[in-house]
Amino acid sequence: MLPDSESLLLLVTRKMPFGKYKGTLIADLPGNYLNWFAREGFPPGELGRLLALMQELDHNGLGHLLQPLRGRV
Repeated sequence: MLPDSESLLLLVTRKMPFGKYKGTLIADLPGNYLNWFAREGFPPGELGRLLALMQELDHNGLGHLLQPLRGRV
């Protein structure tokens, strides 16, 4: 299933609400942190869905596709 444009925009505007990377844009989270969530389990709800999407993009080397969306909102 392809992500919708709203989800992609949220990756470059929504900040991590807790933990070591609190305040960091989800799109800027390091791959090892995203992979940790993939192994241990993503949180429930929208945050978990966004983290899983970002992990998938990062894992497949597609994070650069978010660049045109940065600063659009």
